[in-house]
Amino acid sequence: MAGLVIKPRARILHGHDWVFSGEVLKAFGNPADGDVISLKDGRDHLIGSAIYNSKSQIVARRFSRRRQDLDLDFFQRRIAQAIEYRARRGVNPRLCRVVWSESDGLPGVIIDRYGDAFVLQTLTLAMDMRQALIVEALKSSAGFQVTKSSIIERNDAVVRRAEGMELRSGVLEGEAPGETEIEVAGLRLAVDLRHAQKTGFYLDQLAHYETVARHAKGRRVLDCFTSQGAFALACARGGASAVTGVEGSAESLASARRNAERNGLRVDWVEQDVFQFLRGAEKAEAEYDLIILDPPSFTKTKGGLRDALRGYRELHVRAFKLLSRDGLLATFSCSHHVSETIFNQTIADALVDARRSARRLHRFEQALDHPVLPTLPETEYFKGLLLEMMPGR
Repeated sequence: MAGLVIKPRARILHGHDWVFSGEVLKAFGNPADGDVISLKDGRDHLIGSAIYNSKSQIVARRFSRRRQDLDLDFFQRRIAQAIEYRARRGVNPRLCRVVWSESDGLPGVIIDRYGDAFVLQTLTLAMDMRQALIVEALKSSAGFQVTKSSIIERNDAVVRRAEGMELRSGVLEGEAPGETEIEVAGLRLAVDLRHAQKTGFYLDQLAHYETVARHAKGRRVLDCFTSQGAFALACARGGASAVTGVEGSAESLASARRNAERNGLRVDWVEQDVFQFLRGAEKAEAEYDLIILDPPSFTKTKGGLRDALRGYRELHVRAFKLLSRDGLLATFSCSHHVSETIFNQTIADALVDARRSARRLHRFEQALDHPVLPTLPETEYFKGLLLEMMPGR
């Protein structure tokens, strides 16, 4: 088996599973992009099996500490282990992330389940080359029904370009579903698994819609970056006196409107850039009792962190200025490059700029179907806070 010899101070020797291009001492056996390779230290000791791609900044991703090939048996075992892990922790098996990349020992593989439909992403070259094996393994897994289930490919994520791959999407198995109905926080929501953002829905927020909605009764609610309207609708169902949902995407807002009709709920939908809306609301001296900030990732790279933090700071300053004296702010970040420490400091700076004070009521974390590996910080990307303004400060 071809492979790489790793430099002495490489992070993979300290528990991480990635090898960056600058951490390679030498290659042996002429590995080809997409190959399974051996990783060795300078003393010729095996430190694991990995997938290889010279076109990526991450040239190798370890998937086993032993010598291991990527065959059907391997994929069947890893998918079965991922399903069993979630079952033991009470995760809804029909609406969850079934496989999450390195967190389930399958780097670059994401499988989300929406009832009888499975959505597959293969975001690394080696896994993409073995997509047929992954599909076959998934078809033999618990929960897949031969007569009803379908597998949809959502390989339209731009991160694939970092691996030198094209973007594509389509149906790999079964029939193409139309809108798929899911139940979230007591709501019936229809999602388009073939065209909506991500794999159809933000599954990492499932547990949080109800948590936020519990604070909505009798409050004037502003849901920024409402997407398909889940937070706004959960708050409307929770007894909010008025709800406004703001979203820049006409397509997402059309879906939100349909979901409101499906549930018989009233929300004032606004198609506008959120920053522009907040500036206008401040000029109009508008006031809200609960504001939700759930933006898309402001940066996909470490180089974009400075601009992202400026965006987060402005977003929070404007939100704090619009909150009533004892108002609540539910705020989230889904960018790995914005650490929890940096996120909290940005919020603190925004409070100072807005001349407001707040208490933390709740800390939001990743759901159990998005496991975090302590040795792989990149698996922890989600963070959020529920803050209560302090009147008279």
